Amino acid sequence: MMSAASLGLDVSNHFAEDAASPARTGIDTLELRGEVLSTSMFEEIVGSSEAICRVTAQVMRVAPSDATVLITGESGTGKELIARAIHRRSRRSRSVFTRMNCAVTPPSLVAAELFGYEKGAFTGANQRHAGRFEVANHGTLFLDEIGEMPSETQVALLRVLQEREFERVGGTQSIPVDVRVIAATNCDLPAAVRSGEFRLDLFYRLNVFPIHVPPLRERPEDILLLAKYFIGRYAAKEGKRIRRVERRTAELLESYHWPGNIRELQNVIERAMILCDSDTFFVDEAWLRPEPEPRVGLQPSLMNQERELIEAALAETRGRISGPDGAARRLGVPRTTLESKIKSLRIDKYLYRIDDRELSAKS
Repeated sequence: MMSAASLGLDVSNHFAEDAASPARTGIDTLELRGEVLSTSMFEEIVGSSEAICRVTAQVMRVAPSDATVLITGESGTGKELIARAIHRRSRRSRSVFTRMNCAVTPPSLVAAELFGYEKGAFTGANQRHAGRFEVANHGTLFLDEIGEMPSETQVALLRVLQEREFERVGGTQSIPVDVRVIAATNCDLPAAVRSGEFRLDLFYRLNVFPIHVPPLRERPEDILLLAKYFIGRYAAKEGKRIRRVERRTAELLESYHWPGNIRELQNVIERAMILCDSDTFFVDEAWLRPEPEPRVGLQPSLMNQERELIEAALAETRGRISGPDGAARRLGVPRTTLESKIKSLRIDKYLYRIDDRELSAKS
């Protein structure tokens, strides 16, 4: 088990002038040797909060089984780390762990990436290609941003989860496979099910064992522990020895709301380490200021313009958000961004959903 000393931190005399003050209790935890990773069970999953302890307990419970796991949480909370921790503590740990991000893979290529393809299946398929399921046989496949998976591929994924077999694109032979699937999303899948963008039966197949990863703002007692962990990592990377943390920096780190969660904290620590030329770590206060709100005079006008654009796109796409014919694609924004805008503007997207039966009745 790593300790503060192994991270190159010697802060035993830091804040000596007011260490006895009750108001300094949270910040003084930086002085405690061995505390940083005493509760770190899985590499970067660091913390002692009740929220993160619940997550690690769930990981330990589900890892030895072959149950499908659905990990939810905001962007930057460490969902892939949870997936890797489950894999490392499973009986599949000696086999491959492979991942695929459904949001960055073009919709037309998702099936080919997952299931592979036969020679001649489409233009450019000059030879047989193994997909992620074949590569991950006897191992674990992590499907990140599962909410972005195209509807036609959702059907094929459901078959693999049910039948444990699949067909390559352009192929006719069923291929048996033994893969544990772990999926993750930062969107509201039940809402996507209600809107028809995500299959209900697939949601139930994925949601066998749900794990919710809390945002950093809900586990503030872990912020300084995580900061100390990243300070140690990047100090070693930069060949620097950090002995103490500036008091104001510790206060800033604890009070900031971290909209980008752990990923944002990690980036801030790395940037600050590059600029740090002494043995005292500090962060520029300007980096941790909330983004300014738009001027009040412009805000209503901009909101109205956004509302009109979104409502027009929803009307044209019959309320469909994602997919090649969805409003998000039409507006040129990620689906999660559009969903957030719809929620903040209080637009009822269900008003725009018209199925084929309604169209026939109107005609």
